[in-house]
Amino acid sequence: MGKENQTYLTEFILLGLSSDHQTQVLLFVIFLIIYLLTLFGNLLIIFLIHVDSRLHRPMYFFLKNLSFTDLCFSTTIVPNMLIHFLVMRKSISFTGCSIQMFFFLIMGCTESSLLAVMSYDRYVAVCKPLHYSTIMTQGFCTLLVIGSWASGVSVSLVDTTFTLSLPYRGPNVINHYFCEPPALLKLASEETYRAEMVIFAMGVVILLGPMSLILFSYWNIISTVTQMQSGEGRLKVFSTCSSHFIVVIFFYGSTIFTYMQPNAKKMNEGDKVISVFYSIITSMMNPFIYSLRNKDVKEALRKVLRR
Repeated sequence: MGKENQTYLTEFILLGLSSDHQTQVLLFVIFLIIYLLTLFGNLLIIFLIHVDSRLHRPMYFFLKNLSFTDLCFSTTIVPNMLIHFLVMRKSISFTGCSIQMFFFLIMGCTESSLLAVMSYDRYVAVCKPLHYSTIMTQGFCTLLVIGSWASGVSVSLVDTTFTLSLPYRGPNVINHYFCEPPALLKLASEETYRAEMVIFAMGVVILLGPMSLILFSYWNIISTVTQMQSGEGRLKVFSTCSSHFIVVIFFYGSTIFTYMQPNAKKMNEGDKVISVFYSIITSMMNPFIYSLRNKDVKEALRKVLRR
């Protein structure tokens, strides 16, 4: 059949994480709990930072934006995923797939930028404490957040445009649980090398760029902390920064593994399991890591509960 007689796909079928019915029921319960914990944890963080004046500082302003991003990040994927656990035909329209991909990339890329911004905030707080208030002004912090969202939207537009500009006329079965560029490229009816290289380049910009800033920040933080005379001061800094670093390891480790492969068609079955970490698990972990290891947040929670 010639290309001119082939019709473009109007929907995709998502294979999900398992085809076994009992396993799908179990996964439904697990991911429903994860999603509810994500909603509760991130909404709680946003609420506490909003109502407690002691948390009206740059560090918590960035954390509030991170929690909002995590809420949107998880909501872009999980509700549809939960529905697919309970139905026989796991279909999604081409338009729905495009919208899901676009917003997933916005949230993921914005989170990557925000994590870098938060590491820079900690770098200034630890390494330049006397200049912190003059550097991390409200206006500058707002610009950093706007820049994070702008980078997310820009990278998402590029990745989505190059992925969806390819023709999709053949198989419509996506071996994944949501619409993600590397998985979708496998179904393209033409050569995907150009799109793969663009996505790889965007990965360098939005993943390796922020990660380099994070490593630079933490190298300087560690160097400064080791020179501190006060053991209590060192402990406080390590406690604050280690929370952020745990999130960084989970998020960037799994994301780089997926998006920094030059040839997306070499992705294997295990890649969709790895993607669970950066697309779902990290959004749940963030509020609990920050709240359980942060005195200010825990004190704000106690204050609210005593009312």
